[in-house]
Amino acid sequence: MTEPLRIDIVSDVMCPWCIIGYRQLAQALEATGTAHEIHWHPFELNPQMPPEGQNTRAHIIEKYGSTPEQSEQSRQQMKALGDSLGFDFAWDEDSRMHNTFNTHQVLHWAETQDRKHDLKMALFEAHFTEGRDLSDNTVLADIASEIGLDRDEALAVLDDQRFANDVRNTETFWQQQGITGVPAVVFDRKHLVTGAQGVDNYTSILTQLAEMKD
Repeated sequence: MTEPLRIDIVSDVMCPWCIIGYRQLAQALEATGTAHEIHWHPFELNPQMPPEGQNTRAHIIEKYGSTPEQSEQSRQQMKALGDSLGFDFAWDEDSRMHNTFNTHQVLHWAETQDRKHDLKMALFEAHFTEGRDLSDNTVLADIASEIGLDRDEALAVLDDQRFANDVRNTETFWQQQGITGVPAVVFDRKHLVTGAQGVDNYTSILTQLAEMKD
């Protein structure tokens, strides 16, 4: 029996390309019948973001120097891609970016319950589809409880910041590996692929990896 392919994904739930890339990869994994195990790792797109966050469109224009028209065009492109992958991007004029340090801490805790992947998916949906405020600890605890985790425990983890150092150390580790943008996907601990590659490219990568193992 072949060992499952290890896939490490460095990402932030504020990153639309991270969920697009993951959905594309998931389709490729299914199409190729690849046995795999996924490990999610933290990355903060905006570590300096204040607690109250910032309007998403204003943030994108400020950070990347894009015009409102370019920002809208990009949204429409991502929306169409999301629709084709069964994921609903529901931006509006009030959509906000948030600081995700606490989000990564609750994800770290979920890993101790073997539910990190499930919570990661729920958080992408909460942010992009439902427009919920992921900088609010009570919202993070609510989302954890919606997938069957203990709400009080989630709140306690956020209140006492018990996993803050673990998250910081993991973020630093990946930065030291040269990861400066997300999504960053590492196959088999040695093959780094950055950005959302598309189903066809991921399928090709998985096929090549399988051939190398044979």
